[in-house]
Amino acid sequence: MPHDDPTPDLSPRLIWAEDGSPRSGRFDDVYFSKQDGLAESRAVFLAGCGLPEAWAGRSHFTVGELGFGTGLNIAALLDLWQRTAPPTARLHIFSVEGFPLQVGEARRALAAWPDLDHVTTALLDAWPEATPGFHRLDLPAFRATLDLAVGEVGWALDAWSGQADAWFLDGFSPATNPDMWSPAVLDAIAARSAPGARLATFTVAGSVRRGLSERGFAVSKRPGHGRKRERLEAILPAAASPTASLPSVGVIGAGIAGAALVRALAALGVAATVVESTGVGAGGSGFPAALATPRLDAGDPVIAALGAQALSRADCLYSAIPGAVLARGVLQLEQAARDSRRFARVADQSLWPIGTMTPVSAEAATARLGEAVATGGLDMATAMAVAPAQILAAWLPETLRTGTAVQRLERVDGGWELIAANGRTLMTVERVIIAAGWGSAALAGPDAPALAPVRGQASWVDGPAIPPVAWGGYAIPTGKGVLFGATHDRGDTDTGIRDGDNDRNLATLGARLPALAGQIVAAGPVRARAAVRATTPDRLPLAGALPGVDGVYLLTGLGSRAFSLAPLLADHVASQVLGRPSPLPAAAAARVDPARPFRTRPLAEPGANAVV
Repeated sequence: MPHDDPTPDLSPRLIWAEDGSPRSGRFDDVYFSKQDGLAESRAVFLAGCGLPEAWAGRSHFTVGELGFGTGLNIAALLDLWQRTAPPTARLHIFSVEGFPLQVGEARRALAAWPDLDHVTTALLDAWPEATPGFHRLDLPAFRATLDLAVGEVGWALDAWSGQADAWFLDGFSPATNPDMWSPAVLDAIAARSAPGARLATFTVAGSVRRGLSERGFAVSKRPGHGRKRERLEAILPAAASPTASLPSVGVIGAGIAGAALVRALAALGVAATVVESTGVGAGGSGFPAALATPRLDAGDPVIAALGAQALSRADCLYSAIPGAVLARGVLQLEQAARDSRRFARVADQSLWPIGTMTPVSAEAATARLGEAVATGGLDMATAMAVAPAQILAAWLPETLRTGTAVQRLERVDGGWELIAANGRTLMTVERVIIAAGWGSAALAGPDAPALAPVRGQASWVDGPAIPPVAWGGYAIPTGKGVLFGATHDRGDTDTGIRDGDNDRNLATLGARLPALAGQIVAAGPVRARAAVRATTPDRLPLAGALPGVDGVYLLTGLGSRAFSLAPLLADHVASQVLGRPSPLPAAAAARVDPARPFRTRPLAEPGANAVV
């Protein structure tokens, strides 16, 4: 993990000089030249890495940076990319920062270059919270994606899955920040460099020159910029690999997993074809509302970080869709005496932006809900109630193929045929992603990771309203009324509506919020829907390549967290399909890998009450 301290001090301790330039009080060094920081970035890093010539004719290009700082190098890079890159090419940027600036600090620093306003505005609008971990920033106007790793440089490089075509080494001086230039860091740079990779840095320290040379780089000194007499350039003496053409991709499933995959692939330049046996919103994505809440884990730092990263990604993407977010803030009520202590530990994790995870008393919970409750809870300010229909409509293509189920996949030269029950070939594609919920089990075959079905029926009425709340049940706004439930029946695959399940849902609600239950009874007829979600033995999703089968991928097993997990995990799977860097740190990617070993002991399912 990026930090062992649960509340790390990530401040760069900025000092502003009289001329308005920022300096790190932590490292007693400047972020950029007082004379002309932008010219320095262009001379040292862009020209030093042979840009823009190095990306000529490329369909995608990857830049790694150590020392994100004010974002000035990246702003200069994006400006150059927008002006000179091939018109359909994609840029991927991976940058590491141990002590990130707040957005206001970055805005003040970047204001010195109004000619870059078109770039810096986009960068500042996407600026992430200063929390440890990986943060994905979308920059569609530049056909670019930035993954910012906040944490120790060694951890970040080890956790990254990409290979850089160019490196900007812009950490503070080796004399003041030796960890950024250690042998282990240089090892990681070499391991994550593509053939022919170029590298540039302002420092000419002997240890850096020797370290790069020992790792296969051809190193040369070049004239410096401004008052700096010299700088370094380096190159791996091998021909750059040609970039492969983009494959055709088929997605099976038009729920939130399939929709998120379509969005993620489109962001990388691929228009996927989607097949769904029934229609948009089939399965667990067809309810009038859904919860996007994280899995709270105070004991497993990898899963806790995955939950925080996934919720942040979901918040970013759903917020961009008109009408997608029905309500912000979900109150998770305590269910057991230990929950008060557990919620306090969760709130203390540095993974969450300040103020987004807050334990509340029973009195505060009562005031929030408008009726008396006996326990306190955890106020999850960035968790959401969302409208599935709006999300699916925004992300799924108009060319969605419905009405025919895919019965099997058949390998052909160069790809896969998707075959219907009558033997008709529905499509032929080079890559297939199975995102069909519980239906994924049959398509993935008998040797695929185990999936188990869980039937859930949720109920709703028009009229009553309540802020989103969850416990052993839940109640969330739909925009017209309230959705509540849900049942949780393992091994049951029947999706017929059961009046008895509506009674169960009402009883669960009435035990915790009797006044709301009374309003629901008075509101009139209760509507309901049942769906089957897919779960795994360890309650973690399957996101990645199907083991032992080339060209087939899975995004399933999302359980009760689909609307929280799907956006981030779709980015991850899309990256694997296209051979691009993943937004997931390596430890998290391993935990959702379909090839992982599974625990065999049964696990309880806290939060199983979430919308199916």
